[in-house]
Amino acid sequence: MTYETLLFAQDGPIARVTLNRPAAANGMNDVMTRELADVATRCAVPGTKVVVLTGAGRFFCAGGDLKAMATSPLGPGPFVKGIADDLHRAISTFARMDAVLITAVNGVAAGAGFSLGVSGDLVVASASASFTMAYTKAGLSPDGAASYHLPRLIGARRTGDLMLTNRTLSAAEALDWGLVNYVADDADFAARVDELAAGIASGAAGSAAAVKKLLLASYDNDIETQMAFEAQLIAENADGADGREGIDAFLNKRAPNYG
Repeated sequence: MTYETLLFAQDGPIARVTLNRPAAANGMNDVMTRELADVATRCAVPGTKVVVLTGAGRFFCAGGDLKAMATSPLGPGPFVKGIADDLHRAISTFARMDAVLITAVNGVAAGAGFSLGVSGDLVVASASASFTMAYTKAGLSPDGAASYHLPRLIGARRTGDLMLTNRTLSAAEALDWGLVNYVADDADFAARVDELAAGIASGAAGSAAAVKKLLLASYDNDIETQMAFEAQLIAENADGADGREGIDAFLNKRAPNYG
């Protein structure tokens, strides 16, 4: 299947999704969010270990397409609700899939682009990237799980600051705040993303999936429930093919070979 607003490529265990409306700063319209929800389901399949999500051109994503909102025959409210619902389906699928999501923020990430950019399991930003919420500046409120992820990543005070003042963070500031994992020079950005993706893809898929499940569950569980979940998953992994391979490799002082 080909997409109108996205590029999708599968290279063995690594899937790559590129927001591809560079002339519109990769702004999200109804087509893009619908396609993003569809491509997320294509990524959430056995055999895919890593998904890299980035943007074409100078922008990662400038947020919702305000022109499309203003001119939709549905009216702004119903149109935006449809966009948000599709975006949220995509983010939910990415969060719950076994594969690791690497968001590669190659430029400006604003509004829903900010929300999507920091939703990755790992976030790599180019040195020239920047982050701004921008919602209240347009008389809107945040979506894209921003009100879920940001307080957990940086706390309520800093989240409120970003959302209410629309201040812009540089990539270095976003790293310092804990919004991104890595910042790479623009010239080295693509290579750094590829290196990270290849490293994750060479690892044990079940282990990575368990990490995602544990971190997601930890927001709601008490300590005893979380420890019981940890015991369940480590036992399942120990009995699995990757666990057996990893243990054998460690005992025999060799590199593991995960399928």
